Amino acid sequence: MNFSYVWYDTAHWLLSPARAASDFTKHFFDNPDNPLTNTPYGRTVSAACELFERTTRRYGKPAFNLPTTVIGNEEVAVTERIVWDRPFCRVISFERDHAGAKEQPKLLIVAPMSGHYATLLRGTVETFLPTHQVMITDWIDARMVPLAEGAFDLDDYIDYLKDMFRTFGPDLSVMAVCQPAVPVIAAIARLEAENDPAVPRSMILMGGPIDTRRSPTAVNRLAEERGIEWFRQHCITKVPPSHPGFWRDVYPGFQQLSGFMAMNIDRHLTAHYEMFNHLVDGDGDSAEKHREFYDEYLAVMDLTAEFYLQTIETVFVNHELPKGEMMHRDEPVDLMAIRRCAIMAVEGERDDISGVGQTLAALDLTPNLSSDKKLYHLQAGVGHYGVFNGSRFRAQIAPRIVEFIENHSREPARKASSRA
Repeated sequence: MNFSYVWYDTAHWLLSPARAASDFTKHFFDNPDNPLTNTPYGRTVSAACELFERTTRRYGKPAFNLPTTVIGNEEVAVTERIVWDRPFCRVISFERDHAGAKEQPKLLIVAPMSGHYATLLRGTVETFLPTHQVMITDWIDARMVPLAEGAFDLDDYIDYLKDMFRTFGPDLSVMAVCQPAVPVIAAIARLEAENDPAVPRSMILMGGPIDTRRSPTAVNRLAEERGIEWFRQHCITKVPPSHPGFWRDVYPGFQQLSGFMAMNIDRHLTAHYEMFNHLVDGDGDSAEKHREFYDEYLAVMDLTAEFYLQTIETVFVNHELPKGEMMHRDEPVDLMAIRRCAIMAVEGERDDISGVGQTLAALDLTPNLSSDKKLYHLQAGVGHYGVFNGSRFRAQIAPRIVEFIENHSREPARKASSRA
C-alpha cells in the first residue's frame, strides 16, 4: 500500500510548532514598536520566517473575489450563487446587478479537474463577466467527499456535464479549458446521438487533449511510455483518517503539484529567492504579486483514483476518442453525430502541455458539422496558461470567442425568421 499521504500529513503535523514559532517571530520583527523592524537585520529575519511558513503550509481553496464588474459604462455588483450541486461538483453562477444582464448569452465554463481549483480561471471569468451570464464548474476536493458518496470516474464526469447542459440549456455556450475538452465533446456527442434538445449552441475547446498523438509533449510521452499500471502503482494512495474522504483512493494534489514544480524547479527557486530579496528591500508590491500567484498555484485538490486512471488510459494511452473507440455507459462516443453544436478550437503556439494540433483535431473529427460552424484560432506567443489568461487572452482570444458565441447564439432565430 502507498503510504505517501500518511507521511505527507504527518510531516505537516510535525512542522506545526515550527510554523507557529516562525509566525510569532515574523510578527515580532514586523511590529512597528520594535526598533529592529525597519533595519536590514529585522527585514531579513521577517523575510526568512515568511518564506519558511509559506513553503511548509497547506494552502486552502482560494476565493474568486470578483465583487464587481462593468457593464456598458456602469460598475455593478457581482454575487456568487450555487445553481447546481452534486457530491463531486457544484456550479457557481456570477449574478450581476444589472437590468440587462439576463439578456446576455449564457456561458458555462468547465474548469479543469486536474489538481488546481476552479479559481485558477479567475481571470477567464472576469473577462467574460461584462458580456455574458457566466457560470463555472467548481469541482470538489476528493479528500472532502465521504466514501459513502460512492465512486466518481470519467463516465460520471460526462453524466454530470449532460445534466448541466439539460439544466442550463439549450441556449447555452460551453467553454472547456484543457482537461475537460474530451468529456465536454463526448457529452455533446452523446446528446447529439440521442437527439436531445439540450445540445448547447456552441462549445469552445481551449488547449485540450482531443488527440494527443499530434505534436506530443513531454506529458503525453510520459503517459504512453509508462502505461496505466505504473500510474496505478505509483500515483494512487488512500486518504488518511483526518479527512472526510477517509479511505478513498485518490491521486493526491500535492503529488501532482510536485510533478508540476519539478518540470520548472529552477524557475520556482528563483522566484522564491527574488521574493526574499523584495521583502528585505521593502518592495511590497513585487512581493504581493508573488504571494498572489503562489497562493493560487500551490492550492491543490485530490482527484478520485478511478477518474484519474480512466482519463489517463482513455485519453493519453489508448487515444480512444480520435480512434472512434471511446465508450460512455456502453454507448459509443461518436463525433460523427455532432451536427448542431458549433465548435471553436483555441490553441497556444508555445503550449508545452497540449501541443499544437491536439485541439484542432476536434474540427477534423466532426465531418458532419458544417464548416460555417467551425472556427480555429492559434494564438501566437502564448503557452498553455496564456490560452485562457493574460493580456493576449484578453486582447486577442476573448474578443473572437465573444463574436463566435454571439454568431451561433443567434443562429436559430435567423433560421426561424428566414422560414417565415
